[in-house]
Amino acid sequence: MRIAMMQMAMTEDMERNLQVSYEAVKEAAGVDLLFFPEVQHMPFLPQYTADELPDYLLDPDDPRVTAFYDLARQAHCMVSPNLYLQYRGQAYDTSLFIDEKGNLLGKSAMVHVTSAPQFYELDYYTPSPDGFRVYDTSFGKIGVVICFDRHLPESIRTCAAMGAELVLIPTANLTTEPLDLFEWEIRVQAYQNNVFIAMCNRVGREGDVTFAGQSLVVDSEGQTLFKAGGEAGLVYCDIDLEKCKASRQARPYITLRRPEFYR
Repeated sequence: MRIAMMQMAMTEDMERNLQVSYEAVKEAAGVDLLFFPEVQHMPFLPQYTADELPDYLLDPDDPRVTAFYDLARQAHCMVSPNLYLQYRGQAYDTSLFIDEKGNLLGKSAMVHVTSAPQFYELDYYTPSPDGFRVYDTSFGKIGVVICFDRHLPESIRTCAAMGAELVLIPTANLTTEPLDLFEWEIRVQAYQNNVFIAMCNRVGREGDVTFAGQSLVVDSEGQTLFKAGGEAGLVYCDIDLEKCKASRQARPYITLRRPEFYR
């Protein structure tokens, strides 16, 4: 299975950001899966506090959103864009999961939302009402965990317990954050949960922050298979999800869980 990640440098021009996204799907034709960084169509506004929601909020039925369905079908590639969407009367940081036939398999919204300096996300996002989703695909089961969610071990563990063999993480990691620690965080969780994990990051300077890139892919043995630099553009990695089965036979952590004792 070949996956692609689009490291993007966003501008304030939503239409331009979307066009870059559309072109990435066309360029990635022939790969099996393409996904994007967090809220790929807008500047990272959560670095600032907010009293009202910005104009970048989109409806799931907006033609600019559903355009990804046709593009996925034309490219014959699974596509997972991450967008700032409004539905159920609330605003969510949401990843769509679209199969290679252009069918929307579902929406995954950020589950754990908090606020911290340069990440005032409670001003923008509503926590998911549905929890984590795992999607059945022709290559295996794929889950989505969005940015901050990964810091809570229950997030990737829940996807793994639902059968996920690959977990996608659209993110917004800064150059000032402990990136080495973040990589180890992903490696340890991949090992403990017998899953592949791919994390796609933004790049470039926006306001007071600089995004680091360094998108990465880790296998079910906790080994980093690929790590990108800090430049914008498509990056690729070949993975074999069959390796998850061997990892789970060797280390059956999920089946040994005793959740009745957990608090």
